[in-house]
Amino acid sequence: MRYDGLTRFLFRLITSLPLLASAAAALLCARRLLHYFQLESYQFYGYFKTVARQWKKAVLPSAVLGALFFGIYFLAYSADHAAEPFRPLRLLAIYLPAAAVIVLIGYLVAVRQRKAKEKKPFVMTARMKRLYIILGVVAVALCLVSPLFVMALPLLVALAALIALPFEKGIQRMYMHDAQRKLDAQKALIRIGITGSYGKTSVKVILNTLLSQKYNVLSTPASFNTPMGLTRVIRERLEPAHQVFLAEMGARHRKDIKELTDFIHPTIGVLVSVGPQHLDTFKTMENIIDTKYDLIRALPADGFAAFSDDGGVCADLYAKTTHVPKAIVNRKGGDVWAEDMRVSDQGSDFTLCFADGSRVPCRTRLLGAHNIGNILLCCAVARHLGLSNTQLQRGISQLQPVEHRLQLLRSAGGVTIIDDAFNSNPRGAKAALDVLSHFPGRRIIVTPGMVELGAQEVSFNHEFGYQMAASADVCVLIGKKHTLPIQDGLRDAGFNMDNAHVFASLSEATTWLQGFMRPGDYVLYENDLPDHYTEN
Repeated sequence: MRYDGLTRFLFRLITSLPLLASAAAALLCARRLLHYFQLESYQFYGYFKTVARQWKKAVLPSAVLGALFFGIYFLAYSADHAAEPFRPLRLLAIYLPAAAVIVLIGYLVAVRQRKAKEKKPFVMTARMKRLYIILGVVAVALCLVSPLFVMALPLLVALAALIALPFEKGIQRMYMHDAQRKLDAQKALIRIGITGSYGKTSVKVILNTLLSQKYNVLSTPASFNTPMGLTRVIRERLEPAHQVFLAEMGARHRKDIKELTDFIHPTIGVLVSVGPQHLDTFKTMENIIDTKYDLIRALPADGFAAFSDDGGVCADLYAKTTHVPKAIVNRKGGDVWAEDMRVSDQGSDFTLCFADGSRVPCRTRLLGAHNIGNILLCCAVARHLGLSNTQLQRGISQLQPVEHRLQLLRSAGGVTIIDDAFNSNPRGAKAALDVLSHFPGRRIIVTPGMVELGAQEVSFNHEFGYQMAASADVCVLIGKKHTLPIQDGLRDAGFNMDNAHVFASLSEATTWLQGFMRPGDYVLYENDLPDHYTEN
């Protein structure tokens, strides 16, 4: 009986080799799906939307591989049962090559995925390593039942993420509590929260430069604007010598800003803008307004709130705010405004005006009237914190363009590039077109349009095309399907469609532009969609 048991064990082990190989191949092929999950900030809603939008890349490979793996296993199983009774070496000769072929196919698919050009590379973070381990356990458990489970690889990734979720929440709470203790230890630290539908990062960078004229400032880098992003900055970078902490606060869902204010407890709030951004998750403008205003609601009575007068939502929110001292900018006769504005391809000149009668002539390398508005917003906060006019003037002169946000780049061939690749909203796109319209020479725009605008995405892109017609001489559109509303807007505005060129990808457009551009051209790159938004 002992030998019978050993025989059964060896038989199951050997015949399971292709099934285990299917699990290994699934892990190798899961990289793209895990990248989608990472790009969507580990949000299930966004992940499934990406899988649906990118179904050819996300679903078809695993479906074909699952069928192929099952076919290989079936052939091995048939060869086994057509032969003599159990012999381990003969079974190894059948199942081991089958397992090797399955792993090889998975490896080749993984190599192909890794070689694909990525705008935002896949990062093997600690969280991603944990997710990989759980996905491995799930894949082995299910593929031992049938290699057909590889066909459901997008669902396996989601299942692994769901299993990992309680552990990840616990880890996040642990890290956040540690960061909270570090914040609480610095009672005198000035905590400034910055939020808005767009312009947050630019305002943060400007404010950092201005306040650094007087204070030791810690600012969140790049777009670190989530709970874990802020946690990491606090734990790794906050020092006792820091006097000011600038916290950019991003949001995609209704309670996101409240979660951040409960964590940071800001004493100063900066509301940059409120507009249609991330409508696919917020659903309504009312949800966006309530979410952004959560920053102002969280301020203490002895705090300070700064608003930009947009003639709309921000102005209304300023008017309703009564529980905290406040300032509004961009309104002549308000707290801070600009006069004598002159914008060129060299930067901007303006007179900085305060309600107390102060007038400060200023010059900055930043482009566009909207950037002057951002500067004014930062000046209101800086003035509140005691900076002098001389310090403000010096800080404004030191401002550098934020990378990929209306960044002016001179090429050796006499072509000027205006890099606004990180902009993806109606207000920012309109501001970029206004900047382009001030430049001499032939004006070219390269854009895939805007995304994450929910049911209004088509209408916003149509309006974008309509506005484009007045500012650009040549339009280079990326994505044959997504840019159809832009093309309609161009036609409705009377644009000469012979000067509108549509390409399937940015690389194709770039190749064409190399032979089209000439000295004296200005080329605006307006928005660059991430990998999970590119058309199949």
